Amino acid sequence: MITTNKLKIFNDPIYGFITIPNSLIYDLIQHPYFQRLRRISQMGMSYLVYPGANHTRFQHALGCMHIMQKAVQTLRFKGVALSDKEETALYIAILLHDIGHGPFSHAMEHSIVEDVHHEEISLFFMNALNVEFDGELSLAIQIFRGEYHRKFMLQLISSQLDMDRMDYLKRDSYYSGVAEGNINSDRLIQMMNVQDDVLVIEEKGIYSVEKFLVARRLMYWQAYLHKTSVVAELILTKILKRAKELTHRGTQLNCSEPLSFFLQHKITVDEFDNSVLKTFALLDDYDVMSAIKSWQFNDDFVLSSLSKMIINRDLLKIVMLDEKAEVEKISDLKIKLAKLYNISERDATYFVFKGKLKNQAYNKETEPISILKKDQTIENLVDSSDQLQVRALSKAVIKYFMCFPKVLLES
Repeated sequence: MITTNKLKIFNDPIYGFITIPNSLIYDLIQHPYFQRLRRISQMGMSYLVYPGANHTRFQHALGCMHIMQKAVQTLRFKGVALSDKEETALYIAILLHDIGHGPFSHAMEHSIVEDVHHEEISLFFMNALNVEFDGELSLAIQIFRGEYHRKFMLQLISSQLDMDRMDYLKRDSYYSGVAEGNINSDRLIQMMNVQDDVLVIEEKGIYSVEKFLVARRLMYWQAYLHKTSVVAELILTKILKRAKELTHRGTQLNCSEPLSFFLQHKITVDEFDNSVLKTFALLDDYDVMSAIKSWQFNDDFVLSSLSKMIINRDLLKIVMLDEKAEVEKISDLKIKLAKLYNISERDATYFVFKGKLKNQAYNKETEPISILKKDQTIENLVDSSDQLQVRALSKAVIKYFMCFPKVLLES
C-alpha cells in the first residue's frame, strides 16, 4: 500500500514556506473543487493594466490559511483557548471562503449567474464537500455562517480586519507592483487579542491599523477601481450578457459545455442543486477566454466588437466625472453611435453607458474595529485614533464615469 505524505509545504513569494497543518486540509486542497481555483484569476481583468497581476484565487486561499495559522498561534500565546477542532475549522473556513468565485472572479455574478452571490456558492461547495468528507466540515460551516457561539472566529474570516483582506492587500500589491498596498500583516496579527468574545487590536497596534486602512483605500483607487480595470470588467460582463441574450434567441455560440449551460439557463439560488454545482465547478477563466477568442469572429456586431476589445486590449473610452453623467449626453452618444454603425439604439447601450464607483476604506457603522486600551476597556477605532485620517477614511468617496467607443471622439 502506497501512503502519501500529506504534510506538504508550498513555497510562496509573499510569506516563504506555507505548511499544510493536517491531512484533512491536504485532502481539501487536492480536491478538484479547490484545484479549480488555480484557473480563476484573483484580480479579474487587472492584468490589462498591471501585467504582473496574473495570480490566482488558489494562491490567495493558501495565503489566507497561512496567516490564519499565525493568528491562531498568537491568540493561543495570549491565553485564548482554542481546541484542535476549532483550529482546523478556522483553517477550513478561510481556505474555502472564496471557493465560490466564478471565472475572472466577479464578472460572472453580474452577467450569467446573476442573482447568486459567490459567498452563497462557496457555501454550496462547502456543504457538498461536507457530505463527501463525512461531516468533517460541519464546524467550519457553522463558523462561516456566523452561527457559532464564539463570535471572534467569524471576525477572523469575515470582518474589516480579517485574514482575507490582510492577504489580498499584500498579495495584490506584490503582483501588481502597486507598492502603496503593502501592509505589515505580521505586526497586525501580533497585536490581535480576544476580549469578551470580540476580536480586538491592542492599543499599541493602532498605527498599523491606520496604515492598513490607508493601504486599502489606495489599492482600491489604484488597482481594483483603476478606470481601465473597471471598463475592461464591464466589457467582459457585457460580452457574457450579450452571449446569453443571443443564446436565448436561438443562436448557437461556440463555447464549452459548462459555459453553454449557464448561457442557456437562468439559475436562481433555489435551483442551485448538486448537479448545477458540478457544472459550475467545471467553469474557469479558460472557458470564458477561449469563448471570447471564438466570438470575436461571430456575425453579431455587438458580440464580435466587444470580444475584440478584450482580446486586443482596445477598450472603450472611460471618462471620470465629478457628477452623474447627463442623461441627454448619454442619449446623444447612443444615437450617434447607432447611426455610425447602423445598429439599434438598444444595441448601442452595450457600448455607451454610465456608472459610479464607491470607495470606503472603513465602515464605522458595520461592526467597527475594536481597540483594546491599556486599562482593558474596548473602544471604537474612530474614537481611539488621534488621527483625523480614520474619520476621513470612514467617508464613502463616490466618483462617476461614462463609457463610449473612441471613434465617437473622432466623428
